[in-house]
Amino acid sequence: MTTSVTDVLIVGAGPTGLTLACDLVRRGVDCRLIERGDGSFPGSRGAGIQPRTREIFDDLGILDEIHDAGGPFPLIMRWEGESQLGTADVIERNAPTPDRPYGEIWMLAQWRTVDILRTRFEELGGHVEAGSELTGLTQDSEQVTATVRRPDGASEFIRARYLVAADGGRSCVRDSLGLAFDRVDLEAPPMLIGDAVVDNLDSDYWHIWPTAPGGLVTLNPIKGGDTFAFVVQYTLPGAEPDVDRDGTPEKLRHLLRSRTGCDFKIGKIRFLSTLRTRTAMAERFRVDRVFLAGDAAHVHSPTGAQGLNTSVQDAYNLGWKLGAVLCHGAPEMLLETYHAERHRVAAELLQRSSGILERDRTDTKVGFTKRGSDTHQLDLAYRDSPLTVEHRSALTGDALRAGDRAPDAPCADVSGARLRLFDLFRGPHFTLLAFGDTRVPRLPNDLVRTYRIRGVQRAERSAALIDTEGHARNAYAHEGLFLVRPDGYCAVATHNPDDVSSYFSWGHLGALHSASD
Repeated sequence: MTTSVTDVLIVGAGPTGLTLACDLVRRGVDCRLIERGDGSFPGSRGAGIQPRTREIFDDLGILDEIHDAGGPFPLIMRWEGESQLGTADVIERNAPTPDRPYGEIWMLAQWRTVDILRTRFEELGGHVEAGSELTGLTQDSEQVTATVRRPDGASEFIRARYLVAADGGRSCVRDSLGLAFDRVDLEAPPMLIGDAVVDNLDSDYWHIWPTAPGGLVTLNPIKGGDTFAFVVQYTLPGAEPDVDRDGTPEKLRHLLRSRTGCDFKIGKIRFLSTLRTRTAMAERFRVDRVFLAGDAAHVHSPTGAQGLNTSVQDAYNLGWKLGAVLCHGAPEMLLETYHAERHRVAAELLQRSSGILERDRTDTKVGFTKRGSDTHQLDLAYRDSPLTVEHRSALTGDALRAGDRAPDAPCADVSGARLRLFDLFRGPHFTLLAFGDTRVPRLPNDLVRTYRIRGVQRAERSAALIDTEGHARNAYAHEGLFLVRPDGYCAVATHNPDDVSSYFSWGHLGALHSASD
């Protein structure tokens, strides 16, 4: 049996594992990504990419590909039998603003998102080890030892400083740790779900029969492929979905005709499954040197498109912290903030998606209720995190605070070239924004990039950026220092440069010791 060594072993090559792998590789962290299956993903599930996730994909260098392959969610076409009743829109579509460049959810089949992430991982020098299954793990104070069965049947020991479970709701890693993961059945009918080619249905609309006999039926043309994602609910007593019974094109055609009265020409069925709506969350997202992320840590109702997006943000939150510990000498206590920050967020989003499901259940006009901007995940914050340092006083109610998402803004450099704050944030580093004449501290260049921002009237050669339209100062402040974390949240907001310098001594993490005592 062979033995190998790495810094981080990631188990599971879905959106969570691939996002983390991309982030670690660009930080120079040695990592391996194993996947039990062949590396492909058969379905369109998780087809909604929220504005905050679009910002993350911008940072990872894949947003153009995501935009080219996907598109906005279509309007709903309401049906009763064979009659169209008119359109409805359940998507909040906000125009881009200087601080929020992406105003609505973006549709892309999850299998296509996975393909794009995998390609990016390979461009960065990584590769997915498909057909490699974790069969056991142990850990001590120094490392995790994973036993992996390779595609040829041989076993390998992989010794890693840390292991991240991104292996889904049925996580074998979580089970091996003995973590509680109590599933709660929500009050929702069982469903037959899948992706199928439908030759004689308008692909410009999301088609819904909210009052179909036996339960709601939907057919949604998914961007990034040639299929409609379908949902057939079973609301009658004793009625249950059955993949074997309805799993051929002809049988699915018969089922849809019996429910809708429409005779659809069903081509290939690319994915088919049953769904019972449940939620669950692990009691801990970290056990010593093992971390849980994505569905391995929390399982959401599919309503509101929160699951995939929360999972991607788990990876984005954990990646920079692992990089800081492994590459920049940060204390291991930093890693404890992953649970401290993400467990609370996941709990809030589980409650939010379950609330949307409950409202949908009572809507018989459209079948779905309005998805507001609270689902965009732009307002999630870490104000109470031990990583957050707010040292200003007398702030107005709407003022940006440490712990909030760092806004975007258009600016110009001293040559007049246009750029955005997000252009400065892009990459694995911290970013210090200095507004006005606030003194800038000396910081390690390999960890922090510093930019002074001034208005047009005070622009001079010492200014790295000119706030040509005032948007940056309106979003942040006219004077002060803002240290932006690598995951795009404000870590420090202050007028005192010593507050920024001392941040990287990590003394503020002492609060975690007190909380754990």
